[in-house]
Amino acid sequence: MRKTFLLLLLAGLVGCSDPESKIDNDAKAVSDAPFQILDNFGVGENVFVRSLAVENAANSLWVGTSVGVNQISLDDFSMTNSFTRADGLANEYVFAIGIDDDGYKWFGTNAGGMSRYKEGEPWRTFFPMHGLADYWVYSFANHPDGALWVGTWAGVNRLDRTTLKMQTYVKELINEWVYGLDVDAQGRLWFGTEGGVSRYDQVSGEWVSWTHQDGLGAENEDALPFSTNTGLGTRERHDLGVLAAGKETYNPNYVFTLQVADDQSVWVGTWGGGVSQFIDGRWKNYTTDDGLMGNIVYSLIQASDGAFWFGTNYGISRFDGENWQNFGRHQGLSNINVYALAESPNGDIWAGTRGSVVRIGRKPAEAQ
Repeated sequence: MRKTFLLLLLAGLVGCSDPESKIDNDAKAVSDAPFQILDNFGVGENVFVRSLAVENAANSLWVGTSVGVNQISLDDFSMTNSFTRADGLANEYVFAIGIDDDGYKWFGTNAGGMSRYKEGEPWRTFFPMHGLADYWVYSFANHPDGALWVGTWAGVNRLDRTTLKMQTYVKELINEWVYGLDVDAQGRLWFGTEGGVSRYDQVSGEWVSWTHQDGLGAENEDALPFSTNTGLGTRERHDLGVLAAGKETYNPNYVFTLQVADDQSVWVGTWGGGVSQFIDGRWKNYTTDDGLMGNIVYSLIQASDGAFWFGTNYGISRFDGENWQNFGRHQGLSNINVYALAESPNGDIWAGTRGSVVRIGRKPAEAQ
């Protein structure tokens, strides 16, 4: 029996307790901007949507939340599956979703290890006793050699999907708390961590790292207080919060998300330093001064049309290399903190926030 997608389709905006933006980039949308917010699907006022992944073979959207994971049909937006710990999920708080070449779904959880799921097969969960680096799992990447790479709060794992054996890397990284993972055309691994960016070449064995001193993350022009909320403390204290006394903080070495672009440049979202692009051996930074909605960037993707989408602490930005289009409350965004982004096969962009999943699509030609 199909269930209704999440809880309800919001008819209007949902109030939230997020601070009002000090910038007004969301009010600068131009009339010929190509995209618009089409739907806000509610998941519960205090439910966080932390991860999204599209499974093209099933035409499904997988939604990882703080209360479980849902599978959504992209044909009619109905919920075809919903999983919690009672169904076999390691932990309800799902921070990362990976889909491998065999159709297995991998769910990285907050303090519960990672779980593997495929319809018709039993669930399987992996803990440190099985070789996993940590119980906190925050990113996945498929490598062309068939391996699955897993980012955790205690380094990264290379998982052989045939034997299910794992190899762990910790000391080689600039920092062990890994959130961003991707693979470039040369098969090199890129890691976005709490202390900068690292790259690993499996062929040569070479590791290289970059930090703010190398150009990663923009300067602190607003004189925001530096955040001390990093992995140097305990996991209990390490709450992923970006505010101090209700105000924004700054830590440009802290990378929330990373992706290798089609042109093989590397894009990362930082804490307070905006978006950074690594190209031709140098870092180039984009901030609110350039048109970005917020300088804390939780998520990013490159869409099939080549444009980049950024989920920030003040909304969503689309950047095609020349022009910006922004989405905030003025454009119908129900919550301005955007933690996850994904693109469906028809070109729609899906965004995960606190309380909702948002669908963004192209305007009809006559409306542009």
